[in-house]
Amino acid sequence: MLINMSTILSIIKKIIDISIVWMLIYVILKNIRNNVKLTLLFKGVILIVLLKLASDFFGFTTVGVLLEYVIMWGPLALIIVFQPEIRTILEQLGRSQLLGRHKVLTVDERERLVYEIVQATDQLRKQRIGALIVLERDISLGNYIDKAKKIYGDLSSDLLISIFFPNNPLHDGGVIIQGDRITCAGAVFPTSSSSKISKRLGTRHRAALGIAEETDAIALIVSEETGRLSIAVKGELFYNLTIDDVRMMLIDELKPKQSIDLDEEALEEEEIYEENN
Repeated sequence: MLINMSTILSIIKKIIDISIVWMLIYVILKNIRNNVKLTLLFKGVILIVLLKLASDFFGFTTVGVLLEYVIMWGPLALIIVFQPEIRTILEQLGRSQLLGRHKVLTVDERERLVYEIVQATDQLRKQRIGALIVLERDISLGNYIDKAKKIYGDLSSDLLISIFFPNNPLHDGGVIIQGDRITCAGAVFPTSSSSKISKRLGTRHRAALGIAEETDAIALIVSEETGRLSIAVKGELFYNLTIDDVRMMLIDELKPKQSIDLDEEALEEEEIYEENN
């Protein structure tokens, strides 16, 4: 009996140990995916490892020796060169929330959230009023909220429009939305240094892409010069969108992943049923 209990406890410990390791790997890879620079770095490391394996397999001695030096001193060089990016991912791990506030919203609350944002955006673009609206998801934006002007008001299109009105002192900053509430205004975000973004685009677009590169937030931009709409999400900038495009992207991005998986499964089952009949 004692032997059986000790065996069971040993198995449970191993399962917990492996689960913790896999959870850490998952969290790290998830945060790497949300950071464009770290994604490129990760791909580079994988490429070097594959080249090393290929050189050993085919017997390329010179290439193998060079890659051994790269693997030996590479980690130190990466820590020095990519110190800001490594610090960013560690900060993201510390700011990650188990359950983002957008996930606890009901379907009706999410629909109202999207409706109010779209209504405000439509009015802002028609009046050529510049705006930057950032929606927090799983990664906390607490660092930016702490340095901004706190509002903690219920989200409404009228409040958003009044914040970005040209004579308002908070006009130049960004608004951060947590769940269905406007947490703060006048927030300042890091600007992206990506070469893919057009030089014609201003600070708002670069700030939106910057926060989308560092976190999983959704950043909506209204251009003051042209009235065009853009959304930055997952390290990409989607430029010159229609109001319907904005509505659909917000609905898709704010939908909990579990709901998306269920919708996809339902669609697959429907397709299989139609094929069989």
